[in-house]
Order: sequence, then C-alpha cells, then structure tokens
Amino acid sequence: MTLPHNAGNVGEPQPPQVVEVHRLEHHQEEEQKEQRQHSLHMGSSVQRRTFRSSEEEYQFSAADYTLAAALALTASSETSWEAQLRRRTSTVELEERGQKRVGFGNDLEKMELAFLQTQWLLRQRRDRKALRRRTEEKVREAKELRELCSSRGPWFWIPLRSHAVWEHATVLLTCTVQASPPPQVTWYKNDMQIDPRLFPAGKYQITNNYGLLTLEIRRCTIEDAATYRVMVKNAYGQASSFAKVLVRTYLGKDAGFDSEIFKRLMFGPSVEFTSELKPVFAREKEPFSLTCIFSEDVLDATHNIQWFQDGRLLRSSGRRQTLYADRQSSLKVSCAYKEDEGLYTVQVSSPFGLREQSTYVFVKDATAEERGAPGSPLNVRCLDVNRDCLILTWTPPSDTRGSPVTGYSIELCQGESGQWVPCHEALGGTCRCPIQGLIEGQSYRFRVRALNKAGSSVPSKASEPVVMGDHDAARRKIEIPFDLGNKITISTDDFEDFVTIPSPPTNVHASESHEAYVVLAWEEPRPRGKAPLTYSLEKSVIGSGTWEAISTETPVKSPRFALLDLEKGKSYVFRVRAMNQCGMSDPSEPSEPIALSGKPATLPPPAQVQAFRDTQTSVSLTWDAVKEGPELLGYYIYSREAGSSEWQTVNNKPIQDNKFTVPGLRTGKEYEFCVRSVSEAGVGESSAATAPIRVKQALATPSAPYDFILLNCGKNDMVIGWKPPKRRGGSKILGYFLDQHDSEELDWHPVNQKPVPTQVCKVSNLREGHFYEFRARAANLAGVGELSVPSSLFECKEWTMPQPGPPHDVQAFEVRATSLMLKWEPPLYIGAGPVTGYLISFREEGSKQWEPVTPDPVSGPHLRISDLQPGKSYVFQVQAVNSAGLGQPSMPTDPIFLEDKPDAPEIKVGVDEDGFIYLAFEAPEAPDSSEFQWSKDYKGPLDPQRVQIEEEASKSKVILKEPGLEDLGTYSVVVTDADEDISASHTLTEEELDKLKKLSHEIRNPVIKLISGWNVDILERGEVRLWLEVEKLSPAAELHLIFNEKEIFSSPNRKINFEREKGLVEVIIEILAEEDKGSYTAQLRDGKAKNQITLALVDDDFDKLLRKADAKRRDWKRKQGPYFEELLQWKVTEDCQVLLTCKVTNTKKETCFQWFFQKKEIPDGQYDSQTGAGLLCIEELSKEDMGTYRAVVSDDRGLDETILDLTGDALDAVFTELGKIGVLSATPLKIQGTEEGIRIFSKVKYYNVEYMKTTWFHKEKRLESSDRVRAGTTLDEIWLHILDPKDSDKGKYILEIAAGKEVRQLSADLSGQAFDDALAEHQRLKALAIIEKNRAKVVRGLPDVATIMEDKSLCLTCIISGDPTPEISWLKNDQPVTFLDRYHMDVRGTEVTITIDKVNSEDSGRYGVFVKNKYGSETGQVTISVFKHGEEPKELKKM
Repeated sequence: MTLPHNAGNVGEPQPPQVVEVHRLEHHQEEEQKEQRQHSLHMGSSVQRRTFRSSEEEYQFSAADYTLAAALALTASSETSWEAQLRRRTSTVELEERGQKRVGFGNDLEKMELAFLQTQWLLRQRRDRKALRRRTEEKVREAKELRELCSSRGPWFWIPLRSHAVWEHATVLLTCTVQASPPPQVTWYKNDMQIDPRLFPAGKYQITNNYGLLTLEIRRCTIEDAATYRVMVKNAYGQASSFAKVLVRTYLGKDAGFDSEIFKRLMFGPSVEFTSELKPVFAREKEPFSLTCIFSEDVLDATHNIQWFQDGRLLRSSGRRQTLYADRQSSLKVSCAYKEDEGLYTVQVSSPFGLREQSTYVFVKDATAEERGAPGSPLNVRCLDVNRDCLILTWTPPSDTRGSPVTGYSIELCQGESGQWVPCHEALGGTCRCPIQGLIEGQSYRFRVRALNKAGSSVPSKASEPVVMGDHDAARRKIEIPFDLGNKITISTDDFEDFVTIPSPPTNVHASESHEAYVVLAWEEPRPRGKAPLTYSLEKSVIGSGTWEAISTETPVKSPRFALLDLEKGKSYVFRVRAMNQCGMSDPSEPSEPIALSGKPATLPPPAQVQAFRDTQTSVSLTWDAVKEGPELLGYYIYSREAGSSEWQTVNNKPIQDNKFTVPGLRTGKEYEFCVRSVSEAGVGESSAATAPIRVKQALATPSAPYDFILLNCGKNDMVIGWKPPKRRGGSKILGYFLDQHDSEELDWHPVNQKPVPTQVCKVSNLREGHFYEFRARAANLAGVGELSVPSSLFECKEWTMPQPGPPHDVQAFEVRATSLMLKWEPPLYIGAGPVTGYLISFREEGSKQWEPVTPDPVSGPHLRISDLQPGKSYVFQVQAVNSAGLGQPSMPTDPIFLEDKPDAPEIKVGVDEDGFIYLAFEAPEAPDSSEFQWSKDYKGPLDPQRVQIEEEASKSKVILKEPGLEDLGTYSVVVTDADEDISASHTLTEEELDKLKKLSHEIRNPVIKLISGWNVDILERGEVRLWLEVEKLSPAAELHLIFNEKEIFSSPNRKINFEREKGLVEVIIEILAEEDKGSYTAQLRDGKAKNQITLALVDDDFDKLLRKADAKRRDWKRKQGPYFEELLQWKVTEDCQVLLTCKVTNTKKETCFQWFFQKKEIPDGQYDSQTGAGLLCIEELSKEDMGTYRAVVSDDRGLDETILDLTGDALDAVFTELGKIGVLSATPLKIQGTEEGIRIFSKVKYYNVEYMKTTWFHKEKRLESSDRVRAGTTLDEIWLHILDPKDSDKGKYILEIAAGKEVRQLSADLSGQAFDDALAEHQRLKALAIIEKNRAKVVRGLPDVATIMEDKSLCLTCIISGDPTPEISWLKNDQPVTFLDRYHMDVRGTEVTITIDKVNSEDSGRYGVFVKNKYGSETGQVTISVFKHGEEPKELKKM
C-alpha cells in the first residue's frame, strides 16, 4: 500500500455524496470478503471458524488499509469535520460488521455464533490498536521526510530564460530557487559580478522574495547584451542558472531574430567540423577512441556535444568517457566489446542548426585462447526473470574460424563476487537456454562461451545484473481512488484470505519447446492464499497410464519449469500440484501432449545481394530482407578478394538494415561479398557471392568550379580562368558551362552552348566599360554539376599595361613532407615584351605576409620547392616578369598540407622478364577515366622514338627502347581527373642506368644461379660425395659431367645423380683411389640459361681427402662390432678419487671387456653390460699409478680398444685437478693448544707437495720456519706450530693454498680469548708432559711370557725410569717377593734384575716389578711357567 500522491485537498469540506460513496464501497468490500471466507471455511456441515488478530500474518483487508491511509493523511487535521465524520462512519461500519450473522439450522451453530461474537469483539479491539500503531509510524516517517527535505543544497525550480528586447527597454530576469537554509545569491554579467553601487542609480535592481530571484535591467543599451548568470550557495551545495539578453537596435533586418548577431548571441559562434571521423577497426578487450575537431570553441560542451551509437545517446560510464578540450571532442572506450560495434554519430549545436558526423566502429574478435576456437557470442540478455529461473538468450558469433559451433558454455557470477563459475552447457547451435535453481532475491550476471572442436572462445561481455524475484507483482497492483483525485495503491495479495490448502494450478502448458528442452508453464491457483507457494511436477508418457514425480534439486517457486531430460520421439502429459505450509493441493488438469521439437532451422540467406561502388575505400551493399522463419536478429557480411577462397568477417555485430557500406577496403582491388542471416537458431547459409567489384569511387556529378580570375581583357572581350572542381565525381571533366552577368542588368546569360574543354574561356560581345561577373558549372559522365558562386566584378577595359598578366593553372604536384613541385601556365597577356622569368611567393596558411621562394626569378614554368616545414600548410602564387617589371599575381593555390603519406605511390624502376628497362607507376585510387601523363625533365610528353608506353588498369609503364645517355633525366607522371594529387617523379642517373643495363644483359643472357658450389663430404662408410646446388631447374635441363676433359657417366664405383626439382648435382665415389684424382666440371643448361662449375681434386687436397676417406671407412668397419662410443677419459671426484671411464656400444651377451695397466690386466676394473659403462677407480693417485691404461672390448664380430696415457702432461693435469679439489676442500683454520705451544691447522681431503704450495702470513708478513715457528703438511692436514708462544705471537694468521691457478686464503685471529684459551691449554698439556716424563715407569725389558725347566736359574731384567729415582719392589701373584735364599735383586742405575736360582714348579706364576716415585707408579708384569725334565713346554697366554 502506498500513500495518496497528492494531499493538497485534505481537510477541505466534501459534499455528502462523497461520504455516501465511501460508505457504500466499504459495505461492498466487507460483504465480498465475508462471502469468500464463508465459501472457504464453511461447508454443508459445521466447521470451525477462526479469526486472526492484527499481530498475525495477512490480517487486514483492503478496506482496513484504505482506512489506515486515510487516518495517516488526516493525522495533522483532526479538528476537521471530515475527519470526525470518517471516524463516526468507521465506528458504524465496524458495529454493522460485528452484527452480521449467518443463520444455521441447529443449536450448535447458535452456540458457536455466540462464541464468535465475543471473539470478534476482542479482535476488533486489537485491530484498532494495531491500526493506530501503524498510523503513528506513518506520521513519524512523514516527519522524518520533512526534516530530511529541510536540509538540502539549492536547486532551481524554474531557471532563468533568455530575452530579446529593443534598445532602451527594460528587461526582467526571474527564476525560482529552493534550498534550506536560504542560500546566498550573487548575479554575474559575462562572469563579472554585478554590484548595483558601481552603476548609475536604478540601472540594476536585485530582489529575493522567498526564493523568487529577480534582476531588473532598466533602459537597456547595446552594452547590456550579454550572458547573465545567478549563483546560489548554502552550506549544502551550490547551483547556477544563466540566460542571454539580446538588445536589438532599429536597423531593419539586421535587428530581427534571423540576424546573425542574434544567433551568435543566443547560440554562440558558428561551429563547423575541421576533421573527419574515420572508420575504426578495434579489437575485443582493447581500447579505442573517436575524435573530432571543431572550428570554434563550443559553449557548454557537456550539453551541446552529444555522441550516439546506433541512434542511442551515450553517457559517460566507467568503461566509456566523453571528453572535450581545446576544440576537440573525444569518445574513449577503455575496453571494447562486440556490443560496442555500430554507427557512431557526434552532434554539435550551431546557430544555423545541428552539425553532425558519423562513422562506423568495427570490433574484431579477440585472439582465441586456443587456436581455431570460435569468436565470442554477444548480446547476452536475461528474459522472463522469475523467483528461481530465467531464460538466457544471446547472439551467435560471426567468425567460427573454420569449424562450426557445436554448443555454448554458460557461466554465472553471483552478486559482486567477481567469481565466474560454469552453470550450464547448451549443446547444439541454439542461442537460447533456460537457467534454473537460482536463489530468490540474489542478483546474477551471465556470460557465454562458444564451443567448437578446436576449443572454447573467450567469454562474451557479461549480461546486465538481474535480481531474482516475483516480477509479476506489479501486475497485481490495484489503484483505489481516494478523495476525488488522490489514489491508494494496493496489491491484490492484500485481498487474499488465509487458505489452509491451496487449490490446484491451472492452464498447464508448454510455453517453449526446443530440441533439447521444454519450458512448462502454469497459472497460480485462485485463490492462492497469502502463504508462499512451491510446486511439485509430475509427468506421464502417453500410453503408460502411470504418473512419475519429477525430482528437482531445489523447490520450484516460479510458475514455470524447464524440463531437460525428456526423450526424443516420446509425448508426455504433465500436471502440477501447489504446496504451502499447510499441505499439498490436488493435481492440476493434465496438460495437452507435449514433445521435444526438432532442431530449429536457420534462416535462409538473403536474396539479391548487390555491390555498388561508393568511395575509394568502401563498397555499398544491398539485399532483400528475409521475412520468413523465426525472429531475425540481423545479418553478417563477409568479404574476400577476388581469387581468394577464404572469407573474412566484415561485422561482428548483426546489422539490422538490409543495406550497408563496407569500409576499409584496398583501393583498386576486386572484392566479392556474401550475407548470412542470424537468428537464435544460429547463423544461416551464405548467400550467393556478388560479382567481383573493383573498389573505386562511385560516379557522381562534380562540385562547382571556383576562384575565377581575369587573364586578359580587350575592348569587347575577356578571357576568364578558374580552378577545377575539388570533387570531380570519379570521372573525367568533359567541359564547363559559363554564364555572364552585366552588373547593370538583372538576368544571367549563358556564354557557351557546348562545354568548354579547358579552364579558360574567351567571352566576346561585351560592352566596354561595363562590369561583369561570371559563374560556371562542370560536366562529367554523370551530368552537370553544382553551380559555382559568382565571381568578382571584372571591368571590360582593354589592357595596355607594359607588365605581363597573371599566370594561371598553378598546381602543386609530388607533395611530400618537406618539398613539392609547382607548375603553372604562362600568362596570356605578355605586356610590352616577352616573359623573361617568374617570381614565386609563399605564405603559411593564416598569414597575410608573402615571402619569395627564390631571390631571383626562375626561367621555366615549374619549380621544385624544398626545405619546407613538415606538418604545415602553405599557399603559393606566381608572377611573370618582363622587361617592364613584375606582372600581376596568379590566383593563389589552395592551402597545401605537407606530409609523407604512407601509401603514396612512387615510380618503380626495374628490368622485366624480357630484359627491357622500364619505369612503372601504379595508382589503384585513380578513376577509370584517368590518364597517366608522363614527362621528362618537366618539358612535355616523352619522345615516342625512345620510349614505349604501356597502360593497363590503374597502371602505366614506360619502356626504354634503346637505353643510353640520352635517357638520363627526371621522369615524372601525373594522374588526371583525381580529386587528390597522385603524382611522382624519379631521376634516372648514369650509375643506376649502368646497373639496369647489366641486369638486362643478365636477363637476356641468363646464367643458372649458383646456390652452393662444389662441396666435398665423406659419408659414413667412407664414400666420397661431390655435390653442388643451383636454382630450381625445369624438367628439360641438361647436365654434362666432365672429368679430366672427358665426359663421364654413372658406374658401379661412381654414381651420378641429377635432381632438377632441387637443382642438385651429386657424384658419389664408393672407394676413392688414385685414378679419381683430377678436375670435375659440371656443365648445366636450362633453356637459354647455362652455367659451368669446376672442382679440382689434386695434390695435397686429394691426399688429405684420401686419408680421411680411408680413416672413415676403417672407423665404420670398427663400428660393425662392439666399439667405444666414449673413449677412455679421467675425472676427479670430490673425494679425490681418480676415475677412468669409457662407454661401449653395440654389445651383446658374449662381449668381453678387459682393463690393462702397463700391458698387465687389472682385475679391479668394473664393467656394466647393461649400460656399456666401464669404470676404474684409483683411490689415492701417486707416482706408482703413472703409466698407460687400456680398455679392450671384443667378441666374435671384432675388437676395439681405447688407450689413456697418464704420464707427462696428462699426469700433471690430474695432479693439478686433485690439488684444486684439495684447495677447495680446506676447512677453516682451527687453533689448538699443545704441550710444545699453539698449533693452527686446516684439514684437507688431499695434499701433494709437488703440485700444491702453502704459505703462512702473520700480520700480513710471510712466515718462515724457525726455532719457534714450524710449518708442515700431511696427506690430510696443513699446520703451523708456534713453540713457546708469547704475546708477540698474537694477531691474524693467514694460510694461502695454491694449486695451479686455484688460490685460496684462510684466516684465523689468534688474539683475545682465542689466544688465552690456547695458551691455557698449552700450559696444561706442558705440565702433564712433565709429569709423564718424570713419572716412575717400566720402559722395556720384561717379556709377556717366559718358560723354564726345573733346576735352571731364571734371570729377568727390565729398564726403569723416573725422576727422582723410583722405589722398586717385585710381586709374585700380587704378593711381595722376599729376597732370601734363591731370590736375588740387582739394581744398576736404570737396570733392574731379579734372579731365581734352581726354579721349581712352585716358582710358576705371575711376576711384576712395581716402581714408584712422587709423580706416579707403574707395574711391569711377566708370566713364568716351569716345566719338568722330559716334558714339552706348554704354550702360555698372557695373563
């Protein structure tokens, strides 16, 4: 429900008839509502009646909403009699509604009615409270709206308007502005603020009456004619309005509204286009722009310049911008789509009407992501949008790149996520597809890709966003009149009552039937109730008699559904059930039989496709419109050059009209065209191709001649000259018709009845002293052209002046960026003497100052002018000079713009296939009637005795018959009857002529071109191949091969091949021998062309070739059995191992591989029969490994070997490589304390004194070995030992290691904590060494085990050491020995001896000598075994 649109009549007295009408309407609505409720809730038996309170869903009727709206409108005028009357009326109506009863014929019904009456009273009370609450909410919203409108920026309700007044009159400028708070007002005249105090009293009067702004200008003068502007501003913004005031004076016509002054003041200066819009060929997804330039600044460019596409006004957007600056308007599109293709028009307002230009923008397909993929579709649109489904349509692409479209892939983007996901794939070529399963209330965009067998196209432009919802809701709106002019909008949903179970849907039918799907539609149940509805569908195959439920992924909320899984050839009937929160309805009536339709047929091609000439680069096409079949989307046009088989697309957006102009064609080329119809079924077949048409300007009547000049004058005659038309209509000018007019007469009179062929005409029978003006028309094959503007008045008075008259027909040719050729005709009146020269002057366009081109006059009627500035326009004039002086100037030329045109034709010089020297000039843009006018040195036509001129379509050729020095000079050519300058020149010099004559001789006496001279190759088996290559020869070419002055032919040992197609001559010698030494000469002839090439195989060249061939043959034979693919070679690993490797190929199971060193077999060598790899590893290379290594492989097919000599330089190279690895493997220097001092060392993987050098530095000074500093190396370590370290030994130590060219430096800082730690360790170890040195210990002497026979004497001696002298004691079985009787000990210095006399078995055991002093102790042990006489001594182990 919406509030009334106009509340202006609220509170005014209303006639009683109106009140009665409202009363009757309320009664009718209530009765209808109760009847519907009775029919739905009451049957023949008594059913339960329920009333819903105002807090429940769908609780108010249309009458209740009407009453609520009325209360809202009358909330501010409660005291009016109408409001009181309405309240009383409403109360009466409610009471009457409560008193209504429905009679029933039993007591139970009466009791229920009593209950319902009580329930109704309660409901009425709640309804009133809810209605009042809603009324208060509406009043609050209205107050907020008024507060919102009370704070806003100014805007003009009625703007200023322009005025035109007479001089001395008063003008009043008025406007109405609305703003809150009231704005500040400022008036301006031509952007200058108006201050009434600065003008005469009463001149300006400014008022502001509650938003009505006025500016009164009294006694207007011409100075008051201006643009007036009023500026209003407050805290929320500003606005302005302007108007023009034109003050007219009493000057007759000049003061009227048609005067130019009025138009300029009202509309600004006259604006014209100074540039022309050219067709634009853009590419999809790339930017393009259109630009036009105006002659004047455009006032209010935003409103006065408008851009259109296909008649639709364009506005600036994020992707498209319209700009204006410096008299230049641009339309820029940042990212082009094929939808942007079309006819673009720019319009600008001008005092004399709209000025406009148009051009066509073509948008080519973007480069395909996959080669051969089709172009992208376009015009993606969403139709029939519902709550959860829609119909998507698009236009098929024009370019399928050779493979037809097999289907389309559809992608969707939900909301503003920017994520595109595939949602459907439509097979076939139909450009229409249903999309379902969408979410109600969510917005979607769609894009489509075309598919063919090569792949997928780039995506199309995305469709406009659509919001899923019930788009039929607007049709369910009803407008109810209110208060005689106002109205309240109510939805028909408001009339729906609560329905427990919905009725079945109706009118189930197929809204669309296609090859792949059927769209089923139905009408909602009536009544539908207020609860949301979903639908369940069922199908049945005709003849089956059973119904099957159609499963859907999401509930069907819309009254239509697309069926995508129907089988072809079967007919179906369908029925639908409606469901709400209370249950499901009965099924609808079955639909009519429905089946999938056949594949839609494309439209037939258009008929009568015809091509017509248009301009130099365009062709106009027309065809008969296609009227039958499905809806036509437009037409695609295709073109190709005559003779080509490949069609190119012209447009990528279908054309709606049945005519089109194809631009961007190559002038002079022939083209064919065809047209195809476009519909949703796809692109139809091609029409018949048009007849080839050459791109030329269409024939038209010429424009008017201009710039008349008097060339000579007698007593009764005049000679008049003029310039030819700027547009000649694509045809030769056949002549001119001249008219004359005597200034003393009214009528014009024709001068000639037959056309004058030149631009000069003598007019006779004139009256001396009279003034005449002239006008002319040009005629061509198309007819007589436009009439020229009358010339100036010329007096018919005989010329007697001594100076010459004006030259005429001044023309510029060969216009380039910095030069041009100027030519003219001599004057017809020469004065007192012959013309001796010409003075040429020039000026830049826009300037009035003439400057001479040369300081002195030139003699001839032509001059090449150079050193001009490119990009500028110049005007030239010529004056003749005689003995009397300088004559009259010629008519100035038109402005000539200097530039190098990229496609400007030039004269080509060459030699034709017959050997003739020629100069050719081709001008495809020349009209059919044009002539090529050749001249030499600008002195007239060429001498036919020396040249021959041949002409064909758009091309002229000059052939020099007998080229010589007489033919040297400048050759120029001019194309006649062309609208633009088509001319060129070429200077033929002696040097160039000599080259051409040499080339001519070569062509007339041809030589077979030699590509590659004799080459000598040795083939795999040792054969020798002699070959040469020339250009491609004809099948009739001949070869004669001469060897030592005798022709040879193919033989078993010498094969000769001659491939004419490739130009190859080949001689293959199986086994080269001494008899093959000599010279080989190939004599070739092909028609007139011939050549002779010689090869000399003698002396050293032959001997070297013979040796190489023999070696190659032996190598081939070697490879027939097992052989070494990779010869023996060495390499060094990171672990300093030397590996000898080789590789064998062409092996078999029986193949044997052996390693040898110095002719002795090495058993440690390795061989992998699978890979053929051989490996010999030398762990630590030394001089002992120096020698010759050999690997041998053999089997029954043969033997091969490879040798590696590791001596001399080869061995040095290995050691050098080992040294490099050793250098690179050196670890960082480490510091270690020892008992002698401090040791600095680095670990290496390898060190060799002969091949590696080390140098130590201390504080950057080289260290030498001394008593305190010792340096040395081992196989894995480099060290420096500092004995007895001192403070002077502190500092940085550097170790430099070198091996060959490999040098590396390592450093360590022996200072600070590092020095202290090392010194402490040294002192600790030194102390331990002293202890160890002086400790008591047994040095040597005692054996581990000793055996002795009984009765012998045992003597054991050992050496001891220690300082002080240690104490000595002996132990037997860990018990002290008592030296009595047989036991004796003798100590002599460090020698200790124990003697046992007459040993017996009891003396067996473990004996030890124990020595001890203050530094320590040590025990030396020995095991004694005593055996008896006659026994063998037992072997004892150390105990």
